[in-house]
Amino acid sequence: MEDPIGFLRYRREEAGKQFAGARVRHWHEYEQTMSDGQASLQARRCMDCGTPYCHSHCPVHNLIPDWNALVNDDDWQLAWEQLESTNNFPEFTGRICSAPCETACTLSIRSRPVTIRSIELAVVEHAWQSGWIRPWRNRQRLFKRVAIVGSGPAGLACAQQLARAGYRVTVYEKADRIGGLLRYGIPDFRLEKPVLERRLAQLHAEGVRFRTGVHVGSNLDIDELRRTAHAVVLACGAEQPRELHVPGRSLGGIHFAMDYLRQQNRRVAGDFVSSETAINAAGKQVAVIGGGDTGGDCVGTAIRQGASQVTQIQYHECPPAHVDNLLYWPEPVPERCKSDHDEEGCKHIWAFDTSDFEGQSGQVSGLLLQKLRWVRRTNGCWEKYHLPGQVRRLPVQLVLLALGYAQPDHAGLVQQRGSMTSNKGVFCCGDARRGQSLVVWAIREGRQCARAIDCWLSGDSTLPFV
Repeated sequence: MEDPIGFLRYRREEAGKQFAGARVRHWHEYEQTMSDGQASLQARRCMDCGTPYCHSHCPVHNLIPDWNALVNDDDWQLAWEQLESTNNFPEFTGRICSAPCETACTLSIRSRPVTIRSIELAVVEHAWQSGWIRPWRNRQRLFKRVAIVGSGPAGLACAQQLARAGYRVTVYEKADRIGGLLRYGIPDFRLEKPVLERRLAQLHAEGVRFRTGVHVGSNLDIDELRRTAHAVVLACGAEQPRELHVPGRSLGGIHFAMDYLRQQNRRVAGDFVSSETAINAAGKQVAVIGGGDTGGDCVGTAIRQGASQVTQIQYHECPPAHVDNLLYWPEPVPERCKSDHDEEGCKHIWAFDTSDFEGQSGQVSGLLLQKLRWVRRTNGCWEKYHLPGQVRRLPVQLVLLALGYAQPDHAGLVQQRGSMTSNKGVFCCGDARRGQSLVVWAIREGRQCARAIDCWLSGDSTLPFV
């Protein structure tokens, strides 16, 4: 590193964000990309530590200290080449990744970590603007065909790796557009869809074929697909949402999170949504049950739709404001951090279970919440207990269930067992294999699956392990 004590000279500075009062009035991305100068300055905070835990805690094992040093030296093209070698889609992870690498940054023990995610985004956007990201086609085209079911981040990463290895790759998507979770699950204020479109154009130019409106197991039999392809990849995600079995669940105005997000993403894309099926938070008191990323996306969407109040209900205790990082590093620290949506007006209710839905004229009108107490057993597991008499009522007119996902949609698909399933030549990756997870894990899974297929079809592979 040019400045070995840069972490002492410079403080952490985040990429700029549009003011909360302005950004809730539109659906565009509100987080800015760092300028070259700011990214270079922030890269100087990298300590060049002997054991870079950031590298090992990144699911795709990005060479973070390497491209930090290159950004510091203003060698942007080589920094991009380093980044591209491990991550197919850094423009996605640079926008929406929860950045476990930053949690594992050595600086986070007693200070604030390097702004790794923002620097990553600066590198890839610099590469796009400079014209360094071009289609790359293998001159040696193989006759073997691979069919990929699902066009989310795992399917797309697998497709790109296999196409670059020379295979004839076709991606099947049941929706009318390619992108899966990236298109219909993530709101535009986090990931605008032109960012996705430019990457899809690259994949198409590299030889990947896309077929939309094809639901494998429904309007295309998977056995037929297996007969026409040398290998089949199940990258169809984990779409079966977890249900909340409490009285009043059948009332109107209670919806799964993904149904809500998918509809709003279609609306932003210009699709027609009928008034009979519309889920709209405008003027309503909204409860979002669940505190994960999907719940946060529901909160931001409801606020932008004009909800009168949005409350996020989480069953665990409110994390403390400050803890000793050394007790947890390099793993995530259970510390309360204010989110962007808190600035936008979201309220929180901690350590309450939803016990009942109340309704009027068939529509939800309120929630009954039961206070919880958490007790840690000697084996380290936590158990929850309802505290008698501590019940709270919350008036609502719209409830969004963001409780996670139980499993993939099994209809018409084979049973998954490891990277290659119990059916010869049928592979599985992403959320369909490991359960709901981060986009960066999906990219890793897609890359690993591509290598496994290459080894199986060709006997060996030059594709990277991750």
